[in-house]
Amino acid sequence: MITLINLCDKEKPLLFREFVLPVAKIIEASGLKCEIKHFTEIQAPIKNGSAILCGTAIRDNLFMEKADSFQWLKETRVPVLGICAGMQVLGMVFGSTLERVTEIGMKKIRVTKEDTLFSGKQAFNAYELHNFSLNPSENLETLAVSDRCVQAVKHREKPFYGVMFHPEVRNEWLIERFLEMKQI
Repeated sequence: MITLINLCDKEKPLLFREFVLPVAKIIEASGLKCEIKHFTEIQAPIKNGSAILCGTAIRDNLFMEKADSFQWLKETRVPVLGICAGMQVLGMVFGSTLERVTEIGMKKIRVTKEDTLFSGKQAFNAYELHNFSLNPSENLETLAVSDRCVQAVKHREKPFYGVMFHPEVRNEWLIERFLEMKQI
């Protein structure tokens, strides 16, 4: 079971349809089941399957105001993928800082460190939609970059990944690869 975590403001249901449902469709097309939960509903570590923290709209930063809501990630051991805002959440929880960097539209991503998630890829184009970039802490290693910021990270000890771009828009292969990783 994949726990799909909605980071969007509950007061804006269109954002749910734009940022969460496309990821759910990729999961279901892979033959897996998912349950969707809003980030405010999760109090304890996720113990089974894996989790995906979905992105949000460029001006939906409610999750930043509620950063303490994500402390359960420190105890979670299942694979986690953070997409855009989800990568920002992973960074905040593990000591990274955010910097104002806006990227919108298609950008070239360069893989800087070989990893299962990017196996066989040296560069690719991806859709960007964010106002903040991540300055990774010592807990996170950089896997990919654009000309302006870090685009992918991996936690050094946990099976946690973050991508700043939106793979649900053009790079569904990335979500599929994440889903193929060993689930606990």
